Amino acid sequence: MADGIGAQEPKGPHPAAAAARIDYTGAVYGSLLAASVVVGTDPMEPFSRLHLVLLLLATGVVFWAAHVFARLFGARIAEGTLRGRAIRQDLVAEWPIVKAAVPPALAVAVSPLLGLGPEGTLWLALCVTIAGQVGWATLAAFRANATRRLMLVAGAANLLLGLLIVLLKVALH
Repeated sequence: MADGIGAQEPKGPHPAAAAARIDYTGAVYGSLLAASVVVGTDPMEPFSRLHLVLLLLATGVVFWAAHVFARLFGARIAEGTLRGRAIRQDLVAEWPIVKAAVPPALAVAVSPLLGLGPEGTLWLALCVTIAGQVGWATLAAFRANATRRLMLVAGAANLLLGLLIVLLKVALH
């Protein structure tokens, strides 16, 4: 049908071809999101590493669910493709938002082993989020067969965003 309602879903690309076209948007976004959680944490307030770990992970899960909901009820309904397979695809496609929260959460969890206090823990977590953000953006450019120059631009642009977050942290605290 022309309007897409009731039309059959396309079978999709071969799994190997789909793997080659992984979308890293969620991972970059999730890293930025985790950085904002870290920046919003005041080291002068009573500090619990467990609370921050849970906050990082819970924020990733909540934003993952929000993105899936927006995709399903924004685009999928309009396209007429709100079916089980499409729902599963969206759940998986947005999962990198949650995955991006794991490295900074682990950094917070291991920070006592490194002898870090609250402020050092937050800086470590922030550096991990920025490294993730730059890494995911650069990997996305690489996997898209971008030129080296474009990969450098992707990494540099995300590093700049990360440095802006650092400036925000310094200004707020």
